[in-house]
Amino acid sequence: MKVKVRRGNSAPRLAKALRFPVKVMLMVTAIALLWVLFIQWKMASLPEGKLPPKEVGIVLGAALWQTEPSPALQERLNRAVQLYESGTIKHIIVSGGYDHANAELTEAEGMRNYLVDKGVRQSDIYLENEATNTYENMLFSQKIMRSNGWTSSVIITHRYHAVRALDIARFLGYEDPAVSPMDSRVLMMAWHKGRETLALTKWQWDKVRMVFGQQTEI
Repeated sequence: MKVKVRRGNSAPRLAKALRFPVKVMLMVTAIALLWVLFIQWKMASLPEGKLPPKEVGIVLGAALWQTEPSPALQERLNRAVQLYESGTIKHIIVSGGYDHANAELTEAEGMRNYLVDKGVRQSDIYLENEATNTYENMLFSQKIMRSNGWTSSVIITHRYHAVRALDIARFLGYEDPAVSPMDSRVLMMAWHKGRETLALTKWQWDKVRMVFGQQTEI
């Protein structure tokens, strides 16, 4: 008895079976690419024009080198000095806790010392010594603002970081927050923009979790 052997059927079936997951992968890749491009556009399109007067500038912390602000942090502080000297801001909040366990100063203390050396009156500088991330920077600085009766503010940080910081401020209910973004001459921007893209993506998920958590508590 002869046995008929079917040939040539496995390849088309395999191709058909793979068609759907390949489409899904291509769609996910396209969405991810569009999201990355959107974030880069948001960073690039942040306004750089002259700001109206604000009651306070909030300098977001970065690393100290021993007790001195790192070159990147100095860029943020120098912008704060410019805004202060021009009269755009009357007060400065420096926000940042200890960046490692053996640190001699908090980021805020190191920033305060730098600003005083640049001629900013110490009485116009307010220390936020607890924050360990951007969300806490904005949350704890908001408490200082409320305790002093301030409602207008400008966030001072690098351009790659400013989009997330501004979004967090709006989420927390800041009253029409502004931002004074700057590009860096000392940072590897490709690496920081890539890292910040992931951080901003995570923040979108964190927002959803926070809103859902508030709704379930209510």
